[in-house]
Formats: sequence, C-alpha cells, structure tokens
Amino acid sequence: MEILKIKILNPKAKSLLKDLEDLKLIKISIARSDSDSESQFRDILKRLRSKSDSTPSMDEITREVEAVRKSRYEK
Repeated sequence: MEILKIKILNPKAKSLLKDLEDLKLIKISIARSDSDSESQFRDILKRLRSKSDSTPSMDEITREVEAVRKSRYEK
C-alpha cells in the first residue's frame, strides 16, 4: 500500500476520487494541515525540554553545529 499526498486543483477531480472510493479502489483520509503539524512539533519539543535537566545555551549549540560542519567538510 502506498500513501500519497494530493493537492486537488479542480473540484471535478474530487468527485472522481470519491467515485474511486465508492468502488473500494482507494481510501480517502483527511490530512492534517501544516499548522497542526507545527503545533504537534512544538508540543513534542516542550515535552522533551521539560525532561531535560539543562537546556543548552546558544553558544553551546553554535559550537556543536560548527564542530559537526567541520567534521563533515574535512572528509
């Protein structure tokens, strides 16, 4: 089974998809909007941060990013 994300540009296409669903050839599910995904990400991030003893400072994050970049580009 494959899952595809489709943007419907013409309302006639929606009726065609509905016909395919009626023939039990496909199943239509309503996808969440991007804003829902973003809010879910924020919730997960909050939970992860609440479990951490300390939050890294911006300097620590910057040093880590620079170290990873340096190791990648040295290869």
